Amino acid sequence: MTTPHRPPMIAPMGSTFGKLFRIMTWGESHGGGVGVVLEGCPPRLAISPEEIQVDLDRRKPGTTALVSQRKETDEVQILSGVFEGATLGTPISLFVPNKDARSRDYEDMKHIYRPSHADYTYDAKYGIRNWKGGGRASARETVGRVAAGAIARKLLSERAEIEIVAYVTHVKDVAASGIDRETVTRADVEANEIRCPDGEAGERMIELVKRVKKQGDSVGGVIECVARHVPPGLGQPVFDKLEAALAQAMLSIPATKGFAIGSGFAGTQLQGSEHNDRFVNKSGTIGTETNRSGGIQGGISNGETIYFRTAFKPTATILQKQKTVDDQGNETEVVARGRHDPCVLPRAVPIVEAMTALVLADHLLLQNAIR
Repeated sequence: MTTPHRPPMIAPMGSTFGKLFRIMTWGESHGGGVGVVLEGCPPRLAISPEEIQVDLDRRKPGTTALVSQRKETDEVQILSGVFEGATLGTPISLFVPNKDARSRDYEDMKHIYRPSHADYTYDAKYGIRNWKGGGRASARETVGRVAAGAIARKLLSERAEIEIVAYVTHVKDVAASGIDRETVTRADVEANEIRCPDGEAGERMIELVKRVKKQGDSVGGVIECVARHVPPGLGQPVFDKLEAALAQAMLSIPATKGFAIGSGFAGTQLQGSEHNDRFVNKSGTIGTETNRSGGIQGGISNGETIYFRTAFKPTATILQKQKTVDDQGNETEVVARGRHDPCVLPRAVPIVEAMTALVLADHLLLQNAIR
């Protein structure tokens, strides 16, 4: 049996994101903890652990019956870069300890490649992997993103009054309707445990997830995100287009499989005369009559609301017996243990918001540097 090739001695992991407002996340699911180092945050930005904790509490497991029952407090510790409640302009280090890891749940799977997980591909790339909870491939890595994203959100709010709201629009074949992108608020999103502003659809989504969970199965869906009051001019031409940065950010989130901005794939069904956004004078400000471009044209923000959708696959870990092979190619079966989300969408909402904030903060600083 041919085993995965052994990589060279130096095989760096892609754990950094951003150019000026830059993060590096670190840690594994069942290690001592997870965290992030943030560079490039301007000095004198007021920030407290409590402000960061708000978003971490929205992401953490064990909060409802719809999500993983792993019991983590996810209490953030600011190790550096903040003094007397304000950023110093130096690297900010944030740490969240792991307190409820159960590595014994994975003992029987240390040599087995779980379907649709990163077990085989990590072995193929590095010749070694952390089999405890998926290690670095676990969604627990996103704790650092959400913590840094809370600081990015504060910067965007103070410097440009930018608002970011994400919400669930689809769970499997259950779709929300009537959500106004211009007025939807976080309070609307938090009104139910699935984080769908359409209450009626939200109830049907919740029932679907509960039913699938009883079957030991999982479901996926779609999250939409809007960013309001984004000034025109953010983004770079050609390779660093703003929508390209958003797409990279979204598709770096675990379990994502698709990204569409503005009209997305539906726009292919229209003709140019129907799809074009006509420019108009909006009380002395140039704007567009429609917003099929999703707030970005030529890779640069045009001042309209940015909106996009991210598709999430069904959670790979299910509590049903599945056929697979081990690391020697021998056929076997696997039944997942551990505590997992039957649907990642509710906890992915703050992750989508965090990554959006990190992209916009980076491009806001880049634009300020140009000027």
